[in-house]
Amino acid sequence: MSYATQSHTNITVGWSLLARVMISTLTTLPCCVFLFVNGVMLFTLRSKTIFRETSRYILLFNLLLTETIQMALSQILYLLAACRIRLTYPVCGVLMLFSSLTTSVSPVTLVVMSLERYVAVCYPLRHSTIITSRNTAVAIIVVWIFSSLNILTRVLLLLNFPFEDLESLQMKYYCGTFVMILDPISEHYDKAYTCFLFVSAGTAVTSSYIGVIIAARSALTDKASAQKARNTLLLHLVQLGLSLVSTMHNSMLIALSRIVTRIALVRSQTVLYVCIIIFPRCLSSLIYGIRDHTIRPVLMYHLCCRLKLSVVSAKVSC
Repeated sequence: MSYATQSHTNITVGWSLLARVMISTLTTLPCCVFLFVNGVMLFTLRSKTIFRETSRYILLFNLLLTETIQMALSQILYLLAACRIRLTYPVCGVLMLFSSLTTSVSPVTLVVMSLERYVAVCYPLRHSTIITSRNTAVAIIVVWIFSSLNILTRVLLLLNFPFEDLESLQMKYYCGTFVMILDPISEHYDKAYTCFLFVSAGTAVTSSYIGVIIAARSALTDKASAQKARNTLLLHLVQLGLSLVSTMHNSMLIALSRIVTRIALVRSQTVLYVCIIIFPRCLSSLIYGIRDHTIRPVLMYHLCCRLKLSVVSAKVSC
């Protein structure tokens, strides 16, 4: 389900060296910035005891970790395609399966985070006994096991393909999920799983949101806490929607290829890639880094310190 390079098969043909360098630079620079921000955020979430022992911060760390891995893998595959480097089927398969694993973990983690906020608002007296560090760790393990079952199914489907009939294991096209869908069964499974995942996740997050709204009308509910939880759940819905849009990346490019020129298609591809593949992977850092009053000062401290160190190192090297 990594859609960062699905359309590179034909689009990159005919690129000049200068065009490839420019496109690679335009995508790599924002990706590096977002990876830096995510990396600092991950470090921040491990820097203090309160972050390591609070359930919502533990879940946020898991979400950020998977999104950072997705971003890095997507950029690697993008650059491989831009440089016209073709992998072998086994290597591409491993990359795609790992990418699919992390991509599946993200929406399921958002569901768990939404349920945690629901319990915090609707059952505040029981929140500390239900949402413990131990239970959170168990929930994260379940999330990864559930996502791993999808990977196991994909592997079993791949094993049914007669690879011995291929002339070579060297791929004819650039590595992407679309290349690893080798038969109609795999394609149907991919669509069915994607539909099931996002419909289920959307239903769970929406139900949590409705539950918080209903609870906010109760006289016993903390209005400020309910309002904050409602806004958080809305942001989770936005994140889930962006993840769903990223699965449509290839379809958008196919539709554009029918109405625009090749040059316009390449430019559109770059914009779409940054906007719906790269940027959403940094959204969690931006949302929690700005909104959360506990994280914000610590995050800004680490960001500023690292920026100062970078400037000092640059001056020393000069």
